[in-house]
This record gives sequence, structure tokens and C-alpha cells, in this order.
Amino acid sequence: MKLSVLIPVYNERDTVELLLKRVEAAPYEKEIILVDDASTDGTREILTRLARDHRDQVRLILHPDNRGKGAAIRTAIEHVTGDIVIIQDADLEYDPQDYPKLLEPILDGHADVVFGNRFHGGPHRVLYFWHSVGNRLLTTLCNIVTNLNLSDMEVGYKVFRSEILQRLRLKSNRFGIEPELTVKVAKLECRIYEVPIAYHGRTYAEGKKIGWKDGIAALYYILRFRLFD
Repeated sequence: MKLSVLIPVYNERDTVELLLKRVEAAPYEKEIILVDDASTDGTREILTRLARDHRDQVRLILHPDNRGKGAAIRTAIEHVTGDIVIIQDADLEYDPQDYPKLLEPILDGHADVVFGNRFHGGPHRVLYFWHSVGNRLLTTLCNIVTNLNLSDMEVGYKVFRSEILQRLRLKSNRFGIEPELTVKVAKLECRIYEVPIAYHGRTYAEGKKIGWKDGIAALYYILRFRLFD
């Protein structure tokens, strides 16, 4: 089993090197595909050095302009050669030590897709009340239109059997990638599991990027990809 770790990166100079060390420590044969989405804070230079020093495991793709998380993930998918694919944010909100739990349902032959669950069973940082309300509303709406019973549709940790992910024709450029992935694996009637994960969320002062406008956009994407795509 070969694991492909897709890491979209934008302006994460303070976390990306430590994140890469933690991903490399995961006890699997793996390839690490980093996509820098036109960072401007020195991240790109750090990634260039890391890719040079870890050529056996790391592939770096550089976007010439900022296109968003979804676009970075779509770029990374084009280079996947592994059997299982995990999407890993570069901000240390998600812990690579959770890989064994996330991979277990697929390795056991029970699942095609695994979602992390930030709020049931794993330690998580207590942060914004209205973010949690928005997340529940978006997850509920997504469940209504897909007939799923997910607990955390917007979670960044999503794991796929490679052949499932490569069947999807993804279009989102920004954070709409989360509902798009969810709706499209539901349409394929994939076997979806959830597992509890640790969540070390950040404040906006610490670099959190997703905002209320992305929440409004997610409503549109849920309906668009369920009804019109």
C-alpha cells in the first residue's frame, strides 16, 4: 500500500516545515505532493529547500498565481501514484498521528472514503461558537441533499481510495472543494466512514483563513454540485 499525501499550501511559513516532518514520520510508504498556491510570505522558499532536501519522497508544484485550496488539490491529484490519498492542510490544525485511524477502514476493506470528525471523540480546541453553528448548518444541509448522516462535512481530513478520487471531475477553486468532494462521493454511492480526530484549531490572529463569506459560498456549492453538476 502506497499513501499519497496532498498538501495545499498558502502562506504557512511558520508551520509547513514541522508539518512535513510529522508527515514524513508516518509509518507508511508514501509520496508527499506539495502545491504552493503562490505564497508571498517566504513559504515558497522554504518549500523549495525542503523539496530539494527530500527528493525521494517530496514533489513540489508551484502555482504562478493564487487560485485557492481547491485548485491546489486539483493540481496535486494530477500527480498521484499511490493507492490511498489523504488531504493534509499545512497549518498543523490536523495531526498526522491520526493517519492510522483514518486509514484503518479502507485498509480493512470496509470503506472507499473516510472523513475525520473534529467534534466527537477526539481532543479539540475550543474556539468560535458561530463557526460551530455554521458548520452544523452546512453539514445538515449537505446531509439533506445527499441523504448522508455526516457529522463534519467541512473537515479538512478526507481520505480516498485513489481510484475513487480520480473518478471525480472537480471544479472548485477555493473552500468549495469540501462540499464538492462530499456531494460527488455521495453521488457515486461510495462507502463512507467517519473517525474521530484531534483538532488544534487556530484563531484569525494565528492565521486562520476561512471566513463567513466562504460559509455563504458553501451553501451555493452544496446546491450546485447536487442539483446542477
